[in-house]
Amino acid sequence: MTPLQIALSITIILLSVVITILVLLQESKQQGLSGAISGAAETFFGKNKGRTMEAKLEKFTKIAGVLFFVLALVSSLLVLFGK
Repeated sequence: MTPLQIALSITIILLSVVITILVLLQESKQQGLSGAISGAAETFFGKNKGRTMEAKLEKFTKIAGVLFFVLALVSSLLVLFGK
């Protein structure tokens, strides 16, 4: 293994841990019956305050997912064609 392949492997492992943490931090979209009843009681500011953090988490998760995919693709191409 070349030093570049080792660095890519370590980066992919760390990125997979970051993606796992980001997904676990996100709130569930399923609210059930209690969400249907009390959902109308939320104020405008309460909804937007929670959504901004949720939106940031979703954005970071998407970026990390794309980065993970690209790094995995580059790593596999290096294994196939690099010598």
